[in-house]
Amino acid sequence: MSDKQIKESYENSSKRMSGQDSTIGSKINDSNDPNMHKDLNDKINIDYTKIKKSPESMEEVHKWQRDHVAKGDQSKEGYPLNVIIDPAMREMYQVVHNASMTNVFDRFSQQQPIQCKFCVEGLSCQLCANGPCRISEKVPRGTCGVDAHTMVARNFMYRHVTIGTSANIFHCHQAARALKAAGENPESGFKIRDAEKLKKYSAIAGLDINMPIEKLAVAFADWVINDIHSPSETPSKTVEAFAPQKRKELWRKLNLLPGGGYSEIAYAQTRCMTNFTSDPVEFLLNAVKLGIANEYQGLYLLCIIQEILMGTQKITMKKQNMGLLKDNMINIITNGHMPLLANVALDLASTDEWQQKAKAAGADGMQILGHVCEGQQLINYDGTHNQKAYGGQEGEWLSEEYLLATGVVDLFLFDYNCTMPTLPIYAKKFGTKLLGTHDVIKLQGTESLDFIPEKMKEQAIKALDISIESFKQRKKEKRKTYIPPHVSDCMVGFSTESVKEALGGSFKPLIDQIVKGNIRGIATIVGCTTARYGQGGSNIFKITQGLIKNNILVLSGGCTSSVMEYTGLTNPEAADECGEGLKTVCKQLGIPPVLTYGACVDIGKMSQTAVEIADELNIDTNMLPIVIGAPEYLEQKAVADACTAIALGWLVHIAPVPSITGSDVVVKTLTETTETLGLGKVVVEMDAQKTIQIYVDHIEKKRKALGI
Repeated sequence: MSDKQIKESYENSSKRMSGQDSTIGSKINDSNDPNMHKDLNDKINIDYTKIKKSPESMEEVHKWQRDHVAKGDQSKEGYPLNVIIDPAMREMYQVVHNASMTNVFDRFSQQQPIQCKFCVEGLSCQLCANGPCRISEKVPRGTCGVDAHTMVARNFMYRHVTIGTSANIFHCHQAARALKAAGENPESGFKIRDAEKLKKYSAIAGLDINMPIEKLAVAFADWVINDIHSPSETPSKTVEAFAPQKRKELWRKLNLLPGGGYSEIAYAQTRCMTNFTSDPVEFLLNAVKLGIANEYQGLYLLCIIQEILMGTQKITMKKQNMGLLKDNMINIITNGHMPLLANVALDLASTDEWQQKAKAAGADGMQILGHVCEGQQLINYDGTHNQKAYGGQEGEWLSEEYLLATGVVDLFLFDYNCTMPTLPIYAKKFGTKLLGTHDVIKLQGTESLDFIPEKMKEQAIKALDISIESFKQRKKEKRKTYIPPHVSDCMVGFSTESVKEALGGSFKPLIDQIVKGNIRGIATIVGCTTARYGQGGSNIFKITQGLIKNNILVLSGGCTSSVMEYTGLTNPEAADECGEGLKTVCKQLGIPPVLTYGACVDIGKMSQTAVEIADELNIDTNMLPIVIGAPEYLEQKAVADACTAIALGWLVHIAPVPSITGSDVVVKTLTETTETLGLGKVVVEMDAQKTIQIYVDHIEKKRKALGI
């Protein structure tokens, strides 16, 4: 059979299965491969002048943002400018949209007529060749016999929780590899910046902390890696060492204590095979078990390890948004969630040697700026945000394409998660060099480095050399550029340790304020931003405004932190927008009502803050007056994190509604039954005002139960 005949056999088979005369794929002529877009400059005309600009002063911007969301018109009409409240993104969206370039907000609108209602409710399955199957009132079972409840629960665990847990544990694994390289190879470029933290957590792990610090780094890294790789039937050492005692007793009773993380993921995915487990409650409990592994073999330990390498958070004032870009600087953006190569590159770029290399190329200097969660980590870590070459944080994931459209980004470094597949097209149009920093993520037509911790310094040098050549090319071609001038001043660097230090070494002053009622409780507003109608950052902003007015202290992490920063809520001046009790506390301490803990992965540190507060009160974590909110959650890691919160006994608010509404059994289990077991529960609500009331009511219920 010839190659042509083989291709025809695929097409004919697909046509027979779909019942159509031709396949959809045969009609699609678009691609993200930059080599297929040779005529970008001819077809796309960028005009930076024909846009409506945001107010120039941040005081005016903040007033506009508050007036804008107060109208409550963030619906389909007027979309997307009625949901975009980042002043820089508003301008750059217009530039890109007017040029008819593909971009995230326009793509969302294009998808609305074809989004599948069965998928929205979790009632579709593609696991076997008898499918795809969809369940409805008239067709209540898939071909294999699966009912709606099993299909929804299985999709929940398979499509969301296993992938999200895997991603966070994978991140921890890579961080542990970097820590090991720091101990074994001085030429790796990694440093042990917080040796005392390494000793503290090594002691909890049961290691001999009297060995040389380099050997201790290797021993702790091996301890973490070995636990991640241990069999599912072997109880996790990290969970045993770091999880709260009262929770472990409950988890043991419910058979939820996990073994090795990777093995638990393999076990869970095996259960999702066609015609294996069909009990929906089993899938949901298994998801909670993965949530425990997600926290202690993923989020919590990776935060610890990265702080050992990059320095524990320190509270300080820093800057955020696109106005930090400079036309005559070499601008390097580091994007993603794993700032390991970025850390080494920042060390190098901060030396006089590399600053002189930049000047020799005609630049005023070289700066490295963070974007999405990686940027939130760099802005928080003491060992990175104080570096000479550090330029600040750029924005949330929705702003990615618009950031490159400024034309002044010389190098865009990216690692796993939240790098849009369209970036090769943008890079070609606007002259940005793209460089992947881990082999787990590769984009079409784009160079990627293998992640080799022992050679991180060598790889960082390569990245900086590329940025210099890219800058020289930009200046040689005299390309048009535009930098939105907006910059926000924000207080950053909050963590379990830095908050406790600011309170005098104990959480007691915070607890006293909660008992007095000045602070009614704590809400974590975490996760992503979405392109949906009513969201785009505006939903996060409205909910947070309502919470601080009700004297609820807010902790943020992830792209929500960018929203808090560009709306001024992480500035101490925002204390004036609070209720009287919280306002008094914030002004007394000189802090904002929103404490940014950094990235979405720093949720692991938020959990630890809550655990330490519970320990100080000698209560279980499920008794605390706190709510976990993901008002604009986006992808799988957020769902895994929600399962962590359920395991710890907390109310979890998720919006938009996850794909579970196709089964009343699944909805009832997650919204009611889990709470009766001593676990947490899920609530779903899209309306900001109703969401605020849900948070307030839950916190008041917990206060009443505590007698305060």
